[in-house]
Parts: sequence; structure tokens; C-alpha cells
Amino acid sequence: MAATSALLPPITTLPKQQLSPFYPATKPRLAGRWSKKRALRTTCATGLEDFIGGDLVKFDLGQWLSDVEEHKALAIYSPHEGGYEGRYLTRLRYQGYQFLDLSARGLGDPETTLTKIHPVCPAHVGKQPIARWYFPPEVDYRLSLLPPGAKGLVVWIIEAKVLSRAELQFLALLPSLRPNVRVVAECGNWRKFVWKPLKEIAGLPTKEGANQQLPS
Repeated sequence: MAATSALLPPITTLPKQQLSPFYPATKPRLAGRWSKKRALRTTCATGLEDFIGGDLVKFDLGQWLSDVEEHKALAIYSPHEGGYEGRYLTRLRYQGYQFLDLSARGLGDPETTLTKIHPVCPAHVGKQPIARWYFPPEVDYRLSLLPPGAKGLVVWIIEAKVLSRAELQFLALLPSLRPNVRVVAECGNWRKFVWKPLKEIAGLPTKEGANQQLPS
């Protein structure tokens, strides 16, 4: 045993790359503890919203309303935790807009569902015959039910990121087919609530310079 221990070098002679970078090369490691700790530095940036309630006060609501009236079809990007888009929806409601909330999943062909009489096959359990029911156009039906003082109809589509480019192009052109209609499509997520013209997202020509830009 003495001869074996004599062949092992002392720990102070081990090369530096075999020791931890957080530990001096001349001192051994003792019982899983580090004799020297790395100092951590944490920085945080604060803004005016952090002192007056950034979740309640939105300074870009005026720009939001003007862009809705100018572009008539917007693609929005909200934070993953959700809830922020409700402030902008409520402001449109205050302006007199009525809402048609739809999900892009299961929507089918947007042109047929929104502007034409379309068939719907209800689910069955295998005992009933496959039936087909015909429904009126969703947009035209909701427009016919608008109260006299309503400003228009906002078609708010969630999960619009699953739609194809052709389907997004139709949604971008829908306000030109129905002048009292505005379109808001949730096309993705971002660190804060931002929006862009839906025509730009769909690859259609649009006016330049009038909205918030997504950082690259």
C-alpha cells in the first residue's frame, strides 16, 4: 500500500486544466465546496410604465386606432403570456365596433365561410346519416345584425399563423369587399404587443411608413 501511494503525485502538482476554473490551481477541492465563488451581476432596466402600471396604461393606443382606420387589416403579435391584446380590443369596442371572434383552426376556406353560403357537416356517432347543413355568410350575417349606432364589424381571428399566404391575402382584401369590416389577425408572438399591416405580412403592396415595425 505504501508503494502504491508513493506512485501517486500530490494534488498540488496536478495540471491546472484538471482543476475547476472557479478554483485556484494551488489549492485542492474540499468536500464539493469551492474556496472561491464567482461574483454574479444582475442588471435591470426600468421605464415609465414600471412606475405607473404598464399593464394598464398603453401609450400606443392612439397609434393603434389610427392604424386600424388607415390599413383596415392588421396582423398583431402579442406576448406569449397573453392578456395584452384585451386592452386594444376594448379600445376598439369603445369606438363603437362590434366583434366577430373566430379561430383559424377549423375555419375552412375564409372566402367561402365569411362571404358565401357554405355547407357544414355536423358530427355523428356512426348511426345517423351524414347530413349537410347550409349556413349564411358569417360576415354578411353579422353586418345585418349591427345596431344602428355601430361603427363597424371587427373580424378578430386567433391562431392566424396556421393560415396560408393565399388565405391571409383574402383577409387583407376583405375590408375592400366589405367597407364596414376591419380585420385583426393574431399571426404570432413577440416580447411586447406590436402590429403590422396584414397586406405586408401576406405579400401584398402596402403604403410605407405607417405602423410599428418588428425588430429584426
